[in-house]
Amino acid sequence: MGSAIATSLSEFKQELDVLCIVAHPDDAEIGAGGTLALLSRAGYRTGILNFTRGEMGTRGSAELRRQEALKAAAILGITFLGILDLGDCRFQVTPENITALIQYIRHLRPKIVIANALSDRHPDHGRAATLVRQACFYAGLRRWETTFEGQTQAPHRPLTCLHMLQDHYHHPTIVVDITSTFMIKMEAIKAYASQFYNPNSNEPETPISRPDFLDFIEARAREMGRRIFVTFGEGFVCKEPIPIKAIEMLMKLYS
Repeated sequence: MGSAIATSLSEFKQELDVLCIVAHPDDAEIGAGGTLALLSRAGYRTGILNFTRGEMGTRGSAELRRQEALKAAAILGITFLGILDLGDCRFQVTPENITALIQYIRHLRPKIVIANALSDRHPDHGRAATLVRQACFYAGLRRWETTFEGQTQAPHRPLTCLHMLQDHYHHPTIVVDITSTFMIKMEAIKAYASQFYNPNSNEPETPISRPDFLDFIEARAREMGRRIFVTFGEGFVCKEPIPIKAIEMLMKLYS
């Protein structure tokens, strides 16, 4: 967890095991922070790719959120933290944006992708989920050509795409036991001091900056944990059957 975090594709020469692709800085920490910490601790290479800088947020700034994202990534043991900068609240599912995302998928070659909720209170979340799902599929088509640093990229399709639970409830396909990493997840969330409860902040209050939002995160984790008879859990939705190779990866977390 003390190693440097790569922030550009050019400087990252390894393949990832798991890549969390989300709309905003802090989405990954809220929806999958415990799982990412668990994977990192087990020796898997994990990454986060944000579509936007969160520049439309009521609190903080894009620059501050970037620093908070780096701090949170270090807490979770993330090895790659990228940003596509497609425009907060403005990005759309277009061939151009799909191609930009495919470049990352083909370079990083993740086995498992974690994405935003399929639908949620924030419109960006569902739209990001659609963009990720399409890019994961098209990344496996050799005739959808992309290049990186002048070289043609080889096709790559992740084994599966899991969708996190965020504000709205969705019935989970799987639940990951994060009892051992729940406190790490909360520490990573609190790294975003500009966004979440901070008694010393003079910024406008938002639905997620209220102190009871952290209680909601714990309550959701307890609810998911109860489904599998553990203390804390993180639920994920998968629209397709989960390949046995992906299940084997997740099972190794507890071996």
